[in-house]
Amino acid sequence: MSLDDLCFNAESGNNRGRMGRRRYDNDENQTFKSKNLEAERKRREKLSTRLLMLRSLVPIVTNMNKATIIDDAITYIKKLQEEVVSLTQELQEVEVTLEISKPKVDELVDAAEEMKKWGIQEEVQVTQMNGNKLWVKMIIENKRGTFRKLAESLDTCSIAMMDTNLTAIKGALVITTCIQGMDGEALEVHQIKQLLLEIVRAI
Repeated sequence: MSLDDLCFNAESGNNRGRMGRRRYDNDENQTFKSKNLEAERKRREKLSTRLLMLRSLVPIVTNMNKATIIDDAITYIKKLQEEVVSLTQELQEVEVTLEISKPKVDELVDAAEEMKKWGIQEEVQVTQMNGNKLWVKMIIENKRGTFRKLAESLDTCSIAMMDTNLTAIKGALVITTCIQGMDGEALEVHQIKQLLLEIVRAI
């Protein structure tokens, strides 16, 4: 083989090497772009799903574009915060009314003993209603701050009370209310009953 032939083969080999590397680089870039596109598609799908969930939780949405859904959600949250303040004030007023209706300290009989005397037993009932609402009836000891502590514990668990009625009788506090999850999730009857029993025992 001549020197020219050797040079030609060497150059051909180098060219093939460069072309092979170029093809590898192109394939690598294509794979990288594909992964980026797939990640972006998943991110957009996740964002769309979250926006639809947010839309389902907000009762009034004026427009279906992303910015409007978020603005309407902010408005709704502010309204809920105002309602929390209003309900907290009502709760404090109820507590004051209950405190006033109680006998004086020197005439006060232990709530548990009073319930036992009249054959009243502690009780928690939970019943499924329409949608995500549960109906609750509780008969518990009428101790100082009982209802406030109950409401605060439920609020910590993201559970809201509605249409609540309180009756103090013979050492017992009878509470009837409707509850639902603040995040819109369904509440399980058995789990809520266990939660209420744990809260009552801790009060």
